[in-house]
Amino acid sequence: MIDDIIIAILWSISPFGEAKVGIPYGMLKGVNVYLVFVVCFLANVLVFPLMMFFLVKINGYLLKWHLYKKAAIYVARKAKIGSGDKIEKYGFWGLLLFVMIPLPGTGVYAGSIATYLFKIKKRKGFLANTIGIFLSSLIVWITTLLTMKGIN
Repeated sequence: MIDDIIIAILWSISPFGEAKVGIPYGMLKGVNVYLVFVVCFLANVLVFPLMMFFLVKINGYLLKWHLYKKAAIYVARKAKIGSGDKIEKYGFWGLLLFVMIPLPGTGVYAGSIATYLFKIKKRKGFLANTIGIFLSSLIVWITTLLTMKGIN
């Protein structure tokens, strides 16, 4: 069981799944439904400070490398296209709603990049991302729980 919790946590901090994958994984593996929600949510929240540290402290050094710079510009353009008008228009609430939608490309990684690109204050960005992650996790958790009840 501890292995399943660790894998659910790893999915929750991964940019390829976040809690949107970690929660269903843990629940389907038989981990306590409340425990899996809490650990996956907290693991996903941890991504924001790590991303902000990376974007503020390390990103500037890496931009000197052509290949990294090209990739970073591509990701920045995608983030601005996907979230730009909503976040510029609605600010905090736009960012919260963007992170809340449980679809690929709309989680805390994109929310952190948007916080950085649109120069949103870190505390405000952290709060918007955390609430968005919580609501997204809740949607995924309830949906998975109802689906599992229907299967049994």
